[in-house]
Amino acid sequence: MAAGCTLSGACEQAQRVLRPVLRPLGLVYGAAMAVRRQRYEKGAAHVFRPSVPTVSIGNIGWGGSGKTPVVDWLLDWAGQEGLRSVVLTRGYKATPPTLPYVVEADSPASCAGDEPLMLARQHPQARIVVDPVRRRSGAWAEKSLAPDIFVMDDGFQHLAVRRDIDLVLLRPDDLKSEWNCVIPSGSWREGADALTRAGAILIKCSPSEFAALLPDVKKRLGRLSVPVFSFSLQPVGMQSVLGEDIVTSPGMIVRNGYSLFSGVGVPAQVERTVASYVGMSPSRYHVFPDHHDYTPDDVRSMAEEGLPLLCTPKDAVKVADLGLADVSVWTLVLKTVFGPAWNTPDTFPEWWGNRWQALQSA
Repeated sequence: MAAGCTLSGACEQAQRVLRPVLRPLGLVYGAAMAVRRQRYEKGAAHVFRPSVPTVSIGNIGWGGSGKTPVVDWLLDWAGQEGLRSVVLTRGYKATPPTLPYVVEADSPASCAGDEPLMLARQHPQARIVVDPVRRRSGAWAEKSLAPDIFVMDDGFQHLAVRRDIDLVLLRPDDLKSEWNCVIPSGSWREGADALTRAGAILIKCSPSEFAALLPDVKKRLGRLSVPVFSFSLQPVGMQSVLGEDIVTSPGMIVRNGYSLFSGVGVPAQVERTVASYVGMSPSRYHVFPDHHDYTPDDVRSMAEEGLPLLCTPKDAVKVADLGLADVSVWTLVLKTVFGPAWNTPDTFPEWWGNRWQALQSA
């Protein structure tokens, strides 16, 4: 394990232990967020109102819910439909030279942020715009980029931009031990009443996990009368971080073992996905803090173990920027796959297609 990697887990453990004491503070925070929401709804705060359909991808809590894979899927869909899509994103830990900042495929990761850069490289037909003030970046993008659709990344609490639909992502734990545990007693940014704004709920889990979760889905979300969809990430190959051809037989690379590293919100989920795809657990797993800024020393010290290095696509964009041509680092090529749903007869692609048609005719 890398230094500092257990910080997130330690914080979550402390929250669970102190939850009886912290819960009243969480109720106060949730009430404050509800007042803030009402100010926007009543027009007391300035809101940018796009002239094109706008969809927000967000969550009720922080980290690990799978927002970026859903944004990725929507950008794929928009490209297939011939639509000009613009993503409005904060760009966590990004330090752009100007704001708003349009991310290009060759933008430095330090300027763009890891996830915006990954999206820009995977979707050259889209425009990824980094700016913590999305009301400003949205107004600029509408004039300068002529979008057909806005996609707001991590936009559920960003109420300064009007949206036509909120796709809200939950983690399985959000329906169990973390239900309605608002900061500082848990990871939720708002109370459970905020979920009434959702147009649909998405949960990142396998079909079998979703089946086991159904009693909690019905208990917690039944009153919302919105569809609930499951989705997961399916590896379809491996690729060098330097962008060489995709390898679809992982055994060619990891037959003698491998070292895995990641800087993501839920590292255990990464380990399960990789181990299932390659057919064996990693010999070593180096866990870094979410959005970690890798250094050459980080990568070279792991390479000294003498095993192939594997990482996530989010990590890969930062490692590629280091220019270490003498170190072999591989990343998974992932596909977002939608599984079983509840409270709707449609799959997510069918449901979204119908919603898009309704938005177009509104």
